[in-house]
Amino acid sequence: MDSSSFSSFRAYLHALSHTPTRLAQRALSVSTSYDEMSQVRARSGTTMRKTLRWYDLVSLGIGGMVGAGVFVTTGHATRLYAGPAVLLSYAIAGFCALLSAFCYTEFAVDMPVAGGAFSYLRVTFGEFAAFMTGANLVVDYVLSNAAVARGFTAYLGTAIGISSAKWRLTVPSLPDGFNEIDVVAVAVVLLITLVICYSTRESSVVNMILTALHILFIAFVIMIGFWRGNWKNFTEPANPENPGGFFPHGAAGVFKGAAAVYLSYIGYDAVSTMAEEVKDPVRDIPVGVSGSVVIVTVLYCLMAASMTKLLPYDMIDAEAPFSAAFSGKSDGWGWVSRVIGVGASFGILTSLLVAMLGQARYMCVIGRSNVVPSWFARVHPRTSTPVNASAFLGIFTAAIALFTDLNVLLNLVSIGTLFVFYMVANAVIYRRYVAMGTSNPWPTLSFLCSFSFTAIMFTLIWKFVPTGGAKAGMLSVSGVIAIAILQLFHCMVPQVRKPEFWGVPFMPWIPSISIFLNVFLLGSLDGPSYVRFGFFSAVAVLFYVFYSVHASFDAQGDDSFTAKNGGEIHVESKQIEDQSFKV
Repeated sequence: MDSSSFSSFRAYLHALSHTPTRLAQRALSVSTSYDEMSQVRARSGTTMRKTLRWYDLVSLGIGGMVGAGVFVTTGHATRLYAGPAVLLSYAIAGFCALLSAFCYTEFAVDMPVAGGAFSYLRVTFGEFAAFMTGANLVVDYVLSNAAVARGFTAYLGTAIGISSAKWRLTVPSLPDGFNEIDVVAVAVVLLITLVICYSTRESSVVNMILTALHILFIAFVIMIGFWRGNWKNFTEPANPENPGGFFPHGAAGVFKGAAAVYLSYIGYDAVSTMAEEVKDPVRDIPVGVSGSVVIVTVLYCLMAASMTKLLPYDMIDAEAPFSAAFSGKSDGWGWVSRVIGVGASFGILTSLLVAMLGQARYMCVIGRSNVVPSWFARVHPRTSTPVNASAFLGIFTAAIALFTDLNVLLNLVSIGTLFVFYMVANAVIYRRYVAMGTSNPWPTLSFLCSFSFTAIMFTLIWKFVPTGGAKAGMLSVSGVIAIAILQLFHCMVPQVRKPEFWGVPFMPWIPSISIFLNVFLLGSLDGPSYVRFGFFSAVAVLFYVFYSVHASFDAQGDDSFTAKNGGEIHVESKQIEDQSFKV
């Protein structure tokens, strides 16, 4: 249309000249539950069918998490960071993920839309925070899916007895980490893209079948590991010159391992994006999200212990740890390597399927908000799936999986995931204690900032102050200050919103602990991860300034519902929420 900021080059230059004004108007603009569940959702045209139940969500959660975590990141975290204590790394990451899952669940039950964390931030901290969160999430999904697809190549090669090196073409002219061309990974990503474009219900059925087969292989791996392994591998490295003991790299290594394996839990986030397609959100979402995290954490810990019992940590293959543990065996157990390769292949397929379902729904809802082209928001009338978003991100994922090495991807994905979970934990506290236009937000904002600052100080002391009495004292003081700030906020600031159906228990303690743990795990990552994260964040900010804020401004002028007054929105929000819960 003529009034669009992008109708002509002259119109775009005019829009750029008004960037400061538009940023001031749009960056902190918040949506409402009513907006997200009615007019915003209507921008997709066809609605997504409500076909999923709690068992679908549990299966999707298990399928989305197990394949990526155990079969791709475990070897990396064990060999480089935690050693035999990797099972504690999984327990810590799982506990942190469960706390975050509670925060996701409260939002998803209250506002069952496909936007996940993007929508949650949009109704609390505004458009810019939501955009940065959504951009990080989409990139996390794309990079983690590319990493997992390359892991599939390694395990498929093991299953049929051909080294993954023979599946990949090396291009000497490209830099290290980007010079191994993986055609198999590309083919797998594109095949799954076709499946998720076809139907959500059929995708869930395929996932259930693959997940059931995968669980059988997991049970087999655990049994073989505990039967054939040796307990001395929990304390003795293969090379005596390497650090020994259950904690070869100390507590710091355990937390570095926890940060590295946190990628494994991105699957439950994908489950929350399916909320728009759930028949009974009040009952099914809490069971599906939290239940899958608990089950997967137990499986992770058992499998990590099984792997550690099989081999000393300094002999574990970083890329395919389980199957490599049996490869080359001369005592008749070499066949186990191929069986594990088949099982891991199933697990990685389910992980890819769920994560690609999730990334498409995020992109669809971000498109509904107009901060990216609305073309991504379209839902196909025949399949009731976001075909445009699915196809675009599938091709993008395949392109990255073609040439990017696993190690280049993992840390960037971990830092983005931790950042998003940190933001959602802050958002659930803010939403409970602040009602837009009727309560003062500054006490809550002051608490969130001061608590995060204390968590950062604790993390910096842990990481940089030499071990000794001074460090222990400083850590104790920081912990006491954090608890005091939290208790003071709890006593002095009343909640203004009580969830009608499901809410995070022990508010504000559980989301505050989640904030603290996410900050602490962020501090365990290496410097280059922050450089990559900073570079990507800068690119995202530039995209928002030069495109998103203007597209959002144009859309605001087109939406008739922006003229509604606050009372009407509140009443209609209540009505549509009640209707959605009766479905």
